[in-house]
Amino acid sequence: MRILLTGAAGFIGMHTAERLLARGETVLGLDNLNDYYDVSLKLARLERLQSKANFKFIQLDVKDSVAVGQAFAELRPNRVIHLAAQAGVRYSLENPQAYIDANLYGFTNILEGVRHHDVQHLVYASSSSVYGGNTAMPFSEHHNIDHPVSLYAATKKANELMAHTYSHLFGLPTTGLRFFTVYGPWGRPDMALFLFTKAILKGEPIDVFNQGNMIRDFTYVDDIVEGVMRVLDKPAQASKAFDPAEPDPATSNAPYRVFNIGNSRPTKLMDFIEALETSLGSKAVKNFLPIQPGDVPATNADTTELERWVHFKPQTSVEEGVAKFVAWYRDFYQC
Repeated sequence: MRILLTGAAGFIGMHTAERLLARGETVLGLDNLNDYYDVSLKLARLERLQSKANFKFIQLDVKDSVAVGQAFAELRPNRVIHLAAQAGVRYSLENPQAYIDANLYGFTNILEGVRHHDVQHLVYASSSSVYGGNTAMPFSEHHNIDHPVSLYAATKKANELMAHTYSHLFGLPTTGLRFFTVYGPWGRPDMALFLFTKAILKGEPIDVFNQGNMIRDFTYVDDIVEGVMRVLDKPAQASKAFDPAEPDPATSNAPYRVFNIGNSRPTKLMDFIEALETSLGSKAVKNFLPIQPGDVPATNADTTELERWVHFKPQTSVEEGVAKFVAWYRDFYQC
């Protein structure tokens, strides 16, 4: 298989590329290497990939329609995994244009590339953030997602709608994956686990939002990648059971699907911090703060549909996953 992978130098992108290469795929990795966070970390991930056969990297921005079109023409991919995006809920309050450029313009260019180059299947990253103001737990693909609480979430919902339109109009199999709070080795420096680890090792206080009353469905990166790989190998199909008189958001009469990928074991933030303190052998000094704009107090994934579709359910415990992250962090930063 020839796989076009966007966001290849990103956290999930690097892990996904390694899995693809390990099973013998040819991977064309795209990334703009922007400075939203430490570029040296992205370059270190990229160095790992470039040491492997069958990997080629092109630095480009997915909002550049000409460059994206050329990449599709060069590789003529069988399948596409689109992970490139402007991430971060809080940053969307500061720089909304970045989300429009990457998540809307960029996604349009990917859809057009898929449309014009006979791609068998597009798998793209959505987010648990699409559930927004929903309070019914666990979050299910059958739930309505009309109430996003951040621009980031709104762009991810828009991606799902755009994908459905292309699936309907052009028969393109598209699958969106709603990732739930991904963590693990090579993770993003703007995420809580990275920030907490760095601060604790320096003896600095950590900021704990919503007075610590946050609950997250923390999902280890290897479980995310396993879900991506399994879904990639099973293109979306139109549902014969779809009823347009009573439409189900989880299915369609077009070859379109969306799935949650989460650990289905929601964890209190204070318990997550405790697991980190245990792995580091050091207690955190906690600075308790109010919830931030755009944040939601809790997430919890119902993965029933994913299990039915590809017979997979994430299994890695928070204790195991945090310990693996800490081991990587200490090795990478020699601390």
